[in-house]
Amino acid sequence: MRKLALAAITALSACTPTPQDPPGRAAVNPDSLPPMKSFLGTRVSPSTRPNAEIARDFLDLSFQMESGRAIPRLTRFEGPISVRVDGMVPPSLVPDLRTLLSRFRAEAGLDIFLTGAEQANISVVAVPRDELSRAVPKAACFVVPRVSSWEEFKASRNTPVVDWTTLERRDRAAVFVPSDVAPQEIRDCLHEELAQALGPLNDLYRLPDSVFNDDNMHAVLTGFDMLVLRAYYDPALRNGMTRGEVATRIPSILARINPSGENKPARPQNDTTRDWIEAMEAALSSGSTPLRRRAAAETAMNLGRAFGWSGTREGFALFAYGRLNVGSDPTLALGAFRAADRAYRESPETRLQTAHVAVQLAAFSLSSGDGYGTLSIVDEAIPIAAENENAALLATLLMFKSEALRLLGRDAEAQTVRLDSLAWARYGFGSEQKVSARLAEVSSLSPR
Repeated sequence: MRKLALAAITALSACTPTPQDPPGRAAVNPDSLPPMKSFLGTRVSPSTRPNAEIARDFLDLSFQMESGRAIPRLTRFEGPISVRVDGMVPPSLVPDLRTLLSRFRAEAGLDIFLTGAEQANISVVAVPRDELSRAVPKAACFVVPRVSSWEEFKASRNTPVVDWTTLERRDRAAVFVPSDVAPQEIRDCLHEELAQALGPLNDLYRLPDSVFNDDNMHAVLTGFDMLVLRAYYDPALRNGMTRGEVATRIPSILARINPSGENKPARPQNDTTRDWIEAMEAALSSGSTPLRRRAAAETAMNLGRAFGWSGTREGFALFAYGRLNVGSDPTLALGAFRAADRAYRESPETRLQTAHVAVQLAAFSLSSGDGYGTLSIVDEAIPIAAENENAALLATLLMFKSEALRLLGRDAEAQTVRLDSLAWARYGFGSEQKVSARLAEVSSLSPR
C-alpha cells in the first residue's frame, strides 16, 4: 500500500523557508506549455548489496505484513500471469503499464502479459481519488487478493476474503490506483502495488534501495526489487513453503541468480522497532498538531541514536524533523537537512535520497541569494533524479536551476531550463494548476 501521508513528505510547499509574494514570471500560460516528457523505462542498475543481507530482507519482506502480522506461508501465481485494466483509465496508464511489464519480463524473468480479456490474474482498476480515499483513507493506492473489481472489493472489505494471510496460493488480485492524479503518481502506484500483487507484501524502513520502504523515496522498482521478484518465482520455491523452509533455500538461489553478491561481507542488520515506526507515522500524519509532530520526529531521531542506526533510517528521521521545523525554526531545520544529507552520503545506495534533500538545501540557498551555491546543489542532484525516473523531483530541481541562473543574470539559459522543467512537471504534477503552483513556490524564494 502506497501511503498518502508519506508521499507528501517531498511536497516543496511544506519544506521551504517563508516565501515572498510570487513574482509574475512564475505564471504559466497553458497554451505555451511544452509537450510532456516521460521516461522510456531504461534498465535500472542491479543491486550491489551482499547476498547475505538480501536473504534476510527477502524473508522479512515475504513473511510479514506492513502491520506486523506474520504471513504463515509463501504464496505466488503459478504459470503465465495475465494483467488487465479496467475503470476510468487515464491516457498514461496503459503505456506506463506496458513499460513496467516489459521490465518484469526482462529483469525479473516473469512470464507476464497484458490482456484485453474480461478476466485476468491481476486487474488494474482506476478509481477516482476521492472514492478510493473514502474506502481506504490513508492509501494513495493499494492491492487486495481474491477480487477483480471495485464492486467485489467493496462487498468483501473487512472479511477474510481479502486477507493475504489466509491465502494458499495466488489466483486473483486487484490493484486499485487513482484515475485523476498526475501521470507519475499513477505510475508509482503501478510499480509498488503490482510488485506486491506478485510478491512481497511488507515494507521495511531499513531498505536503502527499494520501493518496499515507507519513506517513498524511490518512485520506480529498483534493481534490488527486481532481484527479489526473480528469487520469489525461482523454481526452487513453491506455494505453501514456511519461512524456515524458504530460509534454507534462499542463500543458494541468490548465489545462482546474483553471483556478484556472494563473498561480500554483510553489514549488521536489525529490525525497525514498532515504537520508531509509530513515532515516524505520527510525525508524518496531517491529523496531529505541529508541536506533536515535531516531538514525534524528535522521538524517532532519539530512538535511532539509541539503537545506533545509520543510513536510511537516520536520514529519514532527520529529513522529517527538518521539514517540520521549517516554519518554526529555519536554522534548526537547515541543520537537520544538512545532517540528513551527511547520513545519506555514507553509502552509494542512498544517492537518490540525497537528491530529495537537495530540494530543501536549494531552497535555503536560493532564498539567501546564493546563485552559485544553488547551482552546485542542483547540478549534482539533477542526473540522480533523472536516473531514478522521478519527474516531479527532476522538474523541481530544474526550476531551482532556472531561478539560480536568472539570479546570476544568465536569462537565456534560465529560460531554456525553465521550459525543460515544465515539460517534466506535466508528467510529475499533472494539471497546469499544479505545475504553476510548484513554479510559483520556487520562484517566490528568489530575492531577485
